[in-house]
Amino acid sequence: MEAKQGVSVWQGEELDLDAYLDRIVFSGPRDATLDTLARLQRAHTTSIPFENVHAALGIPLPIDLASVQDRLVRRRRGGYCYEHVVLFASALERLGFDITGISARITLGATKITAATHAMVVVRFPDDPRAWLCDVGFGSGPTAPIELADGATLEADGWRYRLERRPGALADDWRFYQYGADGWTDRNTFVLVQQYPIDYRMGSHYIGTHPRSPFVTRLFVQRFTGAEHHQLDGTTWKTFTPDGMCTEKEIEPAGIGTLLAETFDIILDADELAALLREPERP
Repeated sequence: MEAKQGVSVWQGEELDLDAYLDRIVFSGPRDATLDTLARLQRAHTTSIPFENVHAALGIPLPIDLASVQDRLVRRRRGGYCYEHVVLFASALERLGFDITGISARITLGATKITAATHAMVVVRFPDDPRAWLCDVGFGSGPTAPIELADGATLEADGWRYRLERRPGALADDWRFYQYGADGWTDRNTFVLVQQYPIDYRMGSHYIGTHPRSPFVTRLFVQRFTGAEHHQLDGTTWKTFTPDGMCTEKEIEPAGIGTLLAETFDIILDADELAALLREPERP
């Protein structure tokens, strides 16, 4: 499933690695080991927030490495799953990891078939039959890889996750679950089919521009610290903790900018904030 030897899929050689590692506050060994992978995933998921400001404002969102690196690293903004994965995969490739991009269908307990509009990566190591799933762009962890194995479980920072594999006619169907106040909920399903950056550009175009995409209708922001999961949906601010507790508060429009800066580590300029808070025109 990996690219041919010597072929760069994720343009890791074009990444400003030191700037990225500084952005996620990562230090220590940079060897391509499981321990390093786990530290990278925790640093990334707890440092770069999830946000859809560009999509909500109708601004084109290129997800080539140069554009993503400029937004998420140099300008210290957040992004949605495709941006996170393009950046994370580039760093892993640069550090010598064997990685494969995959796509998933967000379900969150739904029974209908949803579009494959979520990006993740699978990592393998030489002389090790195991593989590891890394989901850095969902907005609520996990802060560590989970082994890609039927029945595999993970507890990271008190949050619980598990994987289940169901045999399929052409490819096994995997389900990724997260434990919360309502018990185990499947948050996405996927099959092990390799995806490339061009595939992610197609998915990103849909969720960033299609009128039926929820990301173009309102602001949606998340920040995961490990201890807490903050979520701002429109003007509704929720804070989740690993014990299943959730607090909810309605935020006045005038307070959105301060909340974004202080809780979500996202600083918007005055024009962006005004455009997000502007009431839509009625026919």
